Amino acid sequence: MKKLLVLGAGTAGTMVVNRLRPRLDADEWDITIVDQSHTHYYQPGFLFIPFGIYGVKDVERPRRDFIAPGVTTVAAEIESIDPEQNRVALGDGRVLEYDYLVIATGTHPRPDQTPGFEEGLGDNVHEFYTVEGAAALAEKLRGWQGGRLVVNIMEYPFKCPVAPLEFTFLADAWFQEQGIRDDVDLIYATPMPDVFTKPVAAKHLGHLLEEKGVTVEADFYVEHVDAERGVLVSYDERELPFDLLVSVPVNMGADVIGRSGLGDELNHVPVDKATFLSRDHANVFAIGDAADLPTSKAGSVAHFAVEVFTENFLRYIEGLPMLEQFDGHANCFIESGHGKGLLIDFNYDTEPLPGKFPLPGIGPFSLLQETPANHWGKMMFRWVYWNILLRGRDLPLPAEMMLAGKER
Repeated sequence: MKKLLVLGAGTAGTMVVNRLRPRLDADEWDITIVDQSHTHYYQPGFLFIPFGIYGVKDVERPRRDFIAPGVTTVAAEIESIDPEQNRVALGDGRVLEYDYLVIATGTHPRPDQTPGFEEGLGDNVHEFYTVEGAAALAEKLRGWQGGRLVVNIMEYPFKCPVAPLEFTFLADAWFQEQGIRDDVDLIYATPMPDVFTKPVAAKHLGHLLEEKGVTVEADFYVEHVDAERGVLVSYDERELPFDLLVSVPVNMGADVIGRSGLGDELNHVPVDKATFLSRDHANVFAIGDAADLPTSKAGSVAHFAVEVFTENFLRYIEGLPMLEQFDGHANCFIESGHGKGLLIDFNYDTEPLPGKFPLPGIGPFSLLQETPANHWGKMMFRWVYWNILLRGRDLPLPAEMMLAGKER
Protein backbone atom coordinates (compact mmCIF):
# COMPACT_ATOMS: atom_id res chain seq x y z
CA MET A 1 0.00 0.00 0.00
CA LYS A 2 1.45 3.35 -1.06
CA LYS A 3 0.94 6.31 1.24
CA LEU A 4 0.10 9.87 0.23
CA LEU A 5 0.25 12.28 3.16
CA VAL A 6 -1.18 15.80 2.88
CA LEU A 7 -0.33 18.34 5.57
CA GLY A 8 -2.97 21.04 5.97
CA ALA A 9 -6.70 20.83 5.33
CA GLY A 10 -7.21 24.38 4.11
CA THR A 11 -8.25 25.26 0.57
CA ALA A 12 -5.34 23.63 -1.29
CA GLY A 13 -4.98 20.53 0.88
CA THR A 14 -8.69 19.76 0.85
CA MET A 15 -8.91 20.11 -2.92
CA VAL A 16 -5.86 17.86 -3.38
CA VAL A 17 -7.33 14.91 -1.48
CA ASN A 18 -10.79 15.39 -2.98
CA ARG A 19 -9.42 15.39 -6.53
CA LEU A 20 -6.98 12.53 -6.03
CA ARG A 21 -9.14 10.12 -4.02
CA PRO A 22 -11.34 9.15 -7.03
CA ARG A 23 -8.26 8.90 -9.27
CA LEU A 24 -6.10 6.66 -7.04
CA ASP A 25 -7.05 2.99 -6.51
CA ALA A 26 -8.23 2.62 -2.91
CA ASP A 27 -6.73 -0.88 -2.77
CA GLU A 28 -3.31 0.51 -3.65
CA TRP A 29 -3.26 3.99 -2.13
CA ASP A 30 -3.83 5.24 1.39
CA ILE A 31 -4.53 9.01 1.53
CA THR A 32 -4.23 10.84 4.85
CA ILE A 33 -4.76 14.54 5.58
CA VAL A 34 -3.59 16.23 8.79
CA ASP A 35 -4.79 19.47 10.37
CA GLN A 36 -5.02 20.54 14.00
CA SER A 37 -8.29 22.43 13.50
CA HIS A 38 -11.74 20.88 13.16
CA THR A 39 -13.10 24.04 11.47
CA HIS A 40 -12.71 25.14 7.86
CA TYR A 41 -12.95 28.89 7.25
CA TYR A 42 -13.98 30.70 4.09
CA GLN A 43 -11.21 33.26 4.47
CA PRO A 44 -12.37 35.72 1.76
CA GLY A 45 -15.44 36.25 3.94
CA PHE A 46 -13.39 37.72 6.81
CA LEU A 47 -13.34 40.99 4.85
CA PHE A 48 -17.11 41.36 5.17
CA ILE A 49 -17.43 40.67 8.91
CA PRO A 50 -16.30 44.15 10.10
CA PHE A 51 -19.12 45.76 8.09
CA GLY A 52 -21.85 43.36 9.20
CA ILE A 53 -22.27 41.87 5.71
CA TYR A 54 -21.31 38.42 7.02
CA GLY A 55 -21.32 37.00 10.51
CA VAL A 56 -18.84 34.47 11.86
CA LYS A 57 -21.28 31.62 11.18
CA ASP A 58 -21.29 32.53 7.48
CA VAL A 59 -17.59 31.75 7.09
CA GLU A 60 -17.08 28.55 9.06
CA ARG A 61 -17.99 24.90 8.51
CA PRO A 62 -16.83 21.58 10.02
CA ARG A 63 -13.77 20.29 8.12
CA ARG A 64 -15.13 16.74 8.08
CA ASP A 65 -18.01 17.83 5.82
CA PHE A 66 -15.60 18.56 2.97
CA ILE A 67 -13.21 15.61 3.02
CA ALA A 68 -13.98 12.86 0.50
CA PRO A 69 -14.95 9.39 1.76
CA GLY A 70 -11.94 7.09 1.82
CA VAL A 71 -9.55 9.80 3.06
CA THR A 72 -8.17 9.33 6.58
CA THR A 73 -8.35 12.55 8.58
CA VAL A 74 -6.03 13.21 11.50
CA ALA A 75 -6.64 16.11 13.88
CA ALA A 76 -3.27 16.96 15.43
CA GLU A 77 -0.54 19.55 15.49
CA ILE A 78 2.37 18.83 13.15
CA GLU A 79 5.57 18.80 15.16
CA SER A 80 8.22 18.06 12.53
CA ILE A 81 8.83 16.79 8.99
CA ASP A 82 11.74 14.46 8.24
CA PRO A 83 12.09 14.27 4.45
CA GLU A 84 15.13 12.01 4.69
CA GLN A 85 13.20 9.33 6.59
CA ASN A 86 9.85 10.05 4.87
CA ARG A 87 7.96 10.59 8.07
CA VAL A 88 6.09 13.27 9.97
CA ALA A 89 5.97 13.56 13.76
CA LEU A 90 2.75 14.84 15.33
CA GLY A 91 2.35 16.81 18.52
CA ASP A 92 0.60 13.91 20.26
CA GLY A 93 3.57 11.59 19.74
CA ARG A 94 2.32 9.72 16.68
CA VAL A 95 4.54 9.32 13.62
CA LEU A 96 3.10 9.12 10.09
CA GLU A 97 5.13 7.64 7.25
CA TYR A 98 4.66 8.50 3.59
CA ASP A 99 5.75 7.65 0.09
CA TYR A 100 4.70 11.06 -1.22
CA LEU A 101 4.15 14.24 0.79
CA VAL A 102 2.09 17.31 -0.14
CA ILE A 103 2.69 20.34 2.07
CA ALA A 104 -0.37 22.60 2.14
CA THR A 105 0.13 24.26 5.51
CA GLY A 106 -0.66 27.73 4.19
CA THR A 107 0.60 31.12 5.30
CA HIS A 108 -0.56 32.88 8.43
CA PRO A 109 -0.79 36.39 9.95
CA ARG A 110 2.00 37.04 12.45
CA PRO A 111 1.48 40.30 14.38
CA ASP A 112 4.38 39.24 16.64
CA GLN A 113 6.81 39.93 13.79
CA THR A 114 6.28 43.71 14.05
CA PRO A 115 7.35 45.36 17.32
CA GLY A 116 4.38 46.82 19.19
CA PHE A 117 1.72 45.32 16.91
CA GLU A 118 0.71 42.26 18.89
CA GLU A 119 0.93 44.15 22.19
CA GLY A 120 -1.16 46.99 20.75
CA LEU A 121 -4.04 44.87 19.42
CA GLY A 122 -7.23 46.03 21.07
CA ASP A 123 -8.75 49.48 21.29
CA ASN A 124 -7.14 51.38 18.40
CA VAL A 125 -5.16 48.63 16.61
CA HIS A 126 -6.95 45.90 14.66
CA GLU A 127 -6.62 43.30 11.89
CA PHE A 128 -9.18 41.31 9.88
CA TYR A 129 -7.03 38.37 8.77
CA THR A 130 -8.34 36.11 11.53
CA VAL A 131 -11.98 35.45 12.31
CA GLU A 132 -11.43 36.71 15.86
CA GLY A 133 -9.77 39.89 14.57
CA ALA A 134 -12.54 40.52 12.05
CA ALA A 135 -15.21 40.10 14.74
CA ALA A 136 -13.37 42.45 17.13
CA LEU A 137 -13.08 45.06 14.37
CA ALA A 138 -16.81 44.78 13.67
CA GLU A 139 -17.49 45.60 17.32
CA LYS A 140 -15.08 48.55 17.16
CA LEU A 141 -16.58 50.04 14.00
CA ARG A 142 -20.12 49.88 15.37
CA GLY A 143 -19.27 52.48 17.96
CA TRP A 144 -16.57 54.46 16.18
CA GLN A 145 -17.47 58.10 15.56
CA GLY A 146 -14.70 59.02 13.14
CA GLY A 147 -11.14 60.25 13.06
CA ARG A 148 -8.01 59.22 11.21
CA LEU A 149 -8.24 55.64 9.91
CA VAL A 150 -5.01 54.14 8.55
CA VAL A 151 -5.14 50.89 6.56
CA ASN A 152 -1.63 49.54 6.25
CA ILE A 153 0.33 46.58 4.90
CA MET A 154 3.30 45.44 6.95
CA GLU A 155 5.14 43.36 4.35
CA TYR A 156 4.75 41.38 1.12
CA PRO A 157 3.79 38.66 0.35
CA PHE A 158 0.50 38.16 2.20
CA LYS A 159 -2.76 36.34 1.65
CA CYS A 160 -5.13 37.94 -0.83
CA PRO A 161 -3.17 41.06 -1.82
CA VAL A 162 -6.34 42.92 -2.88
CA ALA A 163 -8.00 42.52 0.54
CA PRO A 164 -6.63 45.74 2.15
CA LEU A 165 -7.79 47.69 -0.92
CA GLU A 166 -11.22 46.08 -0.62
CA PHE A 167 -11.35 46.94 3.07
CA THR A 168 -10.56 50.58 2.25
CA PHE A 169 -13.26 50.74 -0.44
CA LEU A 170 -15.83 49.11 1.85
CA ALA A 171 -14.88 51.41 4.72
CA ASP A 172 -15.49 54.43 2.48
CA ALA A 173 -18.96 53.09 1.61
CA TRP A 174 -19.70 52.08 5.22
CA PHE A 175 -18.89 55.53 6.60
CA GLN A 176 -21.06 57.14 3.94
CA GLU A 177 -23.96 54.90 4.95
CA GLN A 178 -23.38 55.80 8.59
CA GLY A 179 -23.38 59.51 7.71
CA ILE A 180 -19.86 60.11 9.09
CA ARG A 181 -17.66 59.95 5.97
CA ASP A 182 -16.82 63.66 6.29
CA ASP A 183 -15.54 62.92 9.79
CA VAL A 184 -13.10 60.24 8.62
CA ASP A 185 -9.66 60.67 7.06
CA LEU A 186 -8.85 57.48 5.14
CA ILE A 187 -5.16 56.71 4.58
CA TYR A 188 -3.78 53.71 2.69
CA ALA A 189 -0.17 52.96 3.64
CA THR A 190 1.94 50.43 1.76
CA PRO A 191 5.63 49.47 1.71
CA MET A 192 5.41 49.29 -2.10
CA PRO A 193 5.93 52.27 -4.42
CA ASP A 194 2.36 51.82 -5.71
CA VAL A 195 -0.98 50.50 -4.47
CA PHE A 196 -0.65 47.13 -6.23
CA THR A 197 2.17 44.96 -7.53
CA LYS A 198 1.01 45.04 -11.17
CA PRO A 199 1.32 48.46 -12.94
CA VAL A 200 -1.86 48.41 -15.05
CA ALA A 201 -4.02 47.31 -12.13
CA ALA A 202 -2.22 49.76 -9.83
CA LYS A 203 -3.18 52.62 -12.15
CA HIS A 204 -6.87 51.66 -12.12
CA LEU A 205 -6.98 51.00 -8.38
CA GLY A 206 -5.01 54.15 -7.59
CA HIS A 207 -7.51 56.27 -9.52
CA LEU A 208 -10.33 54.60 -7.60
CA LEU A 209 -8.72 55.41 -4.27
CA GLU A 210 -8.28 59.01 -5.41
CA GLU A 211 -11.94 59.24 -6.45
CA LYS A 212 -12.98 58.02 -3.03
CA GLY A 213 -10.85 60.60 -1.25
CA VAL A 214 -8.28 58.15 0.12
CA THR A 215 -4.75 59.41 0.75
CA VAL A 216 -2.01 57.01 -0.32
CA GLU A 217 1.21 56.80 1.69
CA ALA A 218 3.62 54.78 -0.47
CA ASP A 219 7.06 53.36 0.40
CA PHE A 220 6.05 53.23 4.06
CA TYR A 221 7.79 50.23 5.58
CA VAL A 222 6.74 49.93 9.23
CA GLU A 223 9.47 49.46 11.85
CA HIS A 224 7.14 49.49 14.87
CA VAL A 225 3.64 50.30 16.07
CA ASP A 226 3.19 52.75 18.94
CA ALA A 227 -0.41 52.14 19.99
CA GLU A 228 -0.16 54.39 23.05
CA ARG A 229 0.82 57.41 20.95
CA GLY A 230 -1.29 56.29 17.99
CA VAL A 231 1.48 56.31 15.37
CA LEU A 232 3.11 53.99 12.87
CA VAL A 233 6.87 54.51 12.67
CA SER A 234 8.73 53.59 9.48
CA TYR A 235 12.31 52.42 9.07
CA ASP A 236 13.20 55.85 7.68
CA GLU A 237 11.74 57.38 10.88
CA ARG A 238 8.61 58.84 9.33
CA GLU A 239 5.58 58.84 11.62
CA LEU A 240 2.02 58.18 10.47
CA PRO A 241 -0.55 59.11 13.14
CA PHE A 242 -3.84 57.22 13.50
CA ASP A 243 -6.95 57.13 15.63
CA LEU A 244 -7.74 53.67 14.30
CA LEU A 245 -5.23 51.34 12.64
CA VAL A 246 -6.39 48.40 10.52
CA SER A 247 -3.28 46.51 9.53
CA VAL A 248 -2.33 43.50 7.42
CA PRO A 249 0.24 41.67 9.57
CA VAL A 250 3.39 40.07 8.27
CA ASN A 251 2.40 36.68 6.79
CA MET A 252 4.56 33.60 7.32
CA GLY A 253 4.34 29.92 6.53
CA ALA A 254 3.75 27.37 9.28
CA ASP A 255 6.37 27.18 12.04
CA VAL A 256 6.85 23.47 11.36
CA ILE A 257 8.33 24.37 7.96
CA GLY A 258 11.00 26.45 9.66
CA ARG A 259 11.63 23.88 12.40
CA SER A 260 12.10 21.20 9.75
CA GLY A 261 14.50 23.24 7.64
CA LEU A 262 12.21 23.13 4.60
CA GLY A 263 11.44 26.81 4.06
CA ASP A 264 12.83 30.21 3.17
CA GLU A 265 13.09 33.12 5.61
CA LEU A 266 9.27 33.38 5.69
CA ASN A 267 8.75 29.60 6.06
CA HIS A 268 7.47 29.16 2.51
CA VAL A 269 8.66 26.02 0.74
CA PRO A 270 10.89 26.51 -2.35
CA VAL A 271 9.36 24.62 -5.29
CA ASP A 272 9.45 24.49 -9.06
CA LYS A 273 6.95 27.22 -9.97
CA ALA A 274 5.47 25.15 -12.82
CA THR A 275 5.10 21.74 -11.12
CA PHE A 276 5.21 22.44 -7.32
CA LEU A 277 7.88 19.77 -6.82
CA SER A 278 10.31 20.55 -4.01
CA ARG A 279 13.69 21.76 -5.18
CA ASP A 280 15.36 19.48 -2.64
CA HIS A 281 13.23 16.32 -2.29
CA ALA A 282 11.92 14.18 -5.15
CA ASN A 283 8.80 12.94 -3.31
CA VAL A 284 7.72 16.22 -1.70
CA PHE A 285 5.39 18.83 -3.21
CA ALA A 286 4.17 22.14 -1.76
CA ILE A 287 1.02 23.81 -3.03
CA GLY A 288 -1.17 26.80 -2.29
CA ASP A 289 0.02 29.49 0.11
CA ALA A 290 2.67 27.17 1.59
CA ALA A 291 4.76 27.34 -1.59
CA ASP A 292 7.12 30.17 -2.56
CA LEU A 293 5.35 30.73 -5.89
CA PRO A 294 5.94 34.20 -7.40
CA THR A 295 2.22 34.91 -7.68
CA SER A 296 -0.65 35.91 -5.41
CA LYS A 297 -1.35 33.88 -2.30
CA ALA A 298 -5.05 33.50 -3.02
CA GLY A 299 -7.76 30.86 -3.25
CA SER A 300 -8.01 31.17 -7.02
CA VAL A 301 -4.30 30.38 -7.36
CA ALA A 302 -4.75 27.30 -5.17
CA HIS A 303 -7.69 26.19 -7.33
CA PHE A 304 -5.85 26.50 -10.63
CA ALA A 305 -2.67 25.05 -9.12
CA VAL A 306 -4.44 21.95 -7.79
CA GLU A 307 -5.90 21.26 -11.23
CA VAL A 308 -2.41 21.28 -12.73
CA PHE A 309 -0.93 19.33 -9.81
CA THR A 310 -3.51 16.54 -10.02
CA GLU A 311 -2.71 15.62 -13.61
CA ASN A 312 1.03 15.95 -13.04
CA PHE A 313 1.00 13.82 -9.89
CA LEU A 314 -0.81 10.98 -11.62
CA ARG A 315 1.91 10.93 -14.29
CA TYR A 316 4.73 11.40 -11.80
CA ILE A 317 3.88 8.33 -9.71
CA GLU A 318 3.95 6.28 -12.93
CA GLY A 319 7.46 7.48 -13.69
CA LEU A 320 6.29 9.72 -16.54
CA PRO A 321 7.35 13.36 -17.09
CA MET A 322 5.04 16.03 -15.70
CA LEU A 323 3.58 17.71 -18.78
CA GLU A 324 1.33 20.34 -17.22
CA GLN A 325 2.96 23.70 -16.52
CA PHE A 326 1.33 26.06 -14.02
CA ASP A 327 1.44 29.62 -15.38
CA GLY A 328 0.72 31.44 -12.11
CA HIS A 329 -2.92 32.08 -13.01
CA ALA A 330 -4.76 34.28 -10.50
CA ASN A 331 -8.32 35.57 -10.73
CA CYS A 332 -9.66 37.98 -8.11
CA PHE A 333 -12.91 39.87 -7.62
CA ILE A 334 -12.30 43.20 -5.86
CA GLU A 335 -15.24 44.53 -3.89
CA SER A 336 -15.32 48.33 -4.28
CA GLY A 337 -18.43 49.28 -2.29
CA HIS A 338 -21.96 50.47 -3.12
CA GLY A 339 -22.83 47.16 -4.78
CA LYS A 340 -20.00 47.25 -7.31
CA GLY A 341 -16.74 45.42 -7.84
CA LEU A 342 -13.82 44.90 -10.17
CA LEU A 343 -12.20 41.75 -11.55
CA ILE A 344 -8.56 41.09 -12.36
CA ASP A 345 -7.13 38.07 -14.21
CA PHE A 346 -3.37 37.58 -14.61
CA ASN A 347 -0.44 35.15 -14.38
CA TYR A 348 3.34 35.07 -13.99
CA ASP A 349 3.98 36.88 -17.26
CA THR A 350 0.81 38.84 -18.08
CA GLU A 351 -0.48 41.52 -15.76
CA PRO A 352 -4.19 42.34 -15.35
CA LEU A 353 -5.65 43.80 -18.53
CA PRO A 354 -9.05 45.32 -19.44
CA GLY A 355 -11.59 43.21 -21.29
CA LYS A 356 -14.35 40.68 -20.67
CA PHE A 357 -14.31 37.41 -18.72
CA PRO A 358 -14.77 34.50 -19.13
CA LEU A 359 -16.40 34.79 -22.58
CA PRO A 360 -14.51 37.14 -24.94
CA GLY A 361 -16.59 40.22 -25.75
CA ILE A 362 -19.53 38.92 -23.71
CA GLY A 363 -18.44 38.48 -20.12
CA PRO A 364 -20.61 38.69 -18.09
CA PHE A 365 -17.75 40.07 -16.00
CA SER A 366 -15.74 43.16 -16.94
CA LEU A 367 -12.02 43.26 -16.22
CA LEU A 368 -10.67 46.31 -14.39
CA GLN A 369 -14.07 48.03 -14.43
CA GLU A 370 -16.46 48.72 -11.56
CA THR A 371 -19.73 46.89 -12.28
CA PRO A 372 -22.64 45.39 -10.31
CA ALA A 373 -22.00 42.06 -12.07
CA ASN A 374 -18.54 41.87 -10.53
CA HIS A 375 -20.03 42.53 -7.09
CA TRP A 376 -22.47 39.67 -7.53
CA GLY A 377 -19.67 37.46 -8.80
CA LYS A 378 -17.84 38.15 -5.55
CA MET A 379 -20.90 37.43 -3.42
CA MET A 380 -21.82 34.24 -5.30
CA PHE A 381 -18.32 32.87 -4.98
CA ARG A 382 -18.94 31.80 -1.37
CA TRP A 383 -21.52 29.26 -2.60
CA VAL A 384 -19.17 28.15 -5.39
CA TYR A 385 -16.38 27.70 -2.85
CA TRP A 386 -18.33 25.52 -0.41
CA ASN A 387 -20.18 23.48 -3.01
CA ILE A 388 -17.84 23.12 -6.00
CA LEU A 389 -14.22 24.18 -5.53
CA LEU A 390 -13.57 22.77 -2.07
CA ARG A 391 -15.18 19.47 -2.98
CA GLY A 392 -12.85 19.07 -5.96
CA ARG A 393 -15.53 19.46 -8.60
CA ASP A 394 -14.76 21.02 -11.96
CA LEU A 395 -15.52 24.59 -12.98
CA PRO A 396 -15.81 25.38 -16.72
CA LEU A 397 -12.67 27.50 -16.55
CA PRO A 398 -9.21 26.43 -17.73
CA ALA A 399 -6.36 26.44 -15.24
CA GLU A 400 -4.25 28.32 -17.77
CA MET A 401 -4.97 32.04 -18.16
CA MET A 402 -6.70 32.96 -21.43
CA LEU A 403 -5.66 36.01 -23.44
CA ALA A 404 -8.89 35.90 -25.44
CA GLY A 405 -11.19 38.76 -24.45
CA LYS A 406 -8.40 40.91 -23.05
CA GLU A 407 -7.26 44.25 -24.47
CA ARG A 408 -3.51 44.71 -24.63
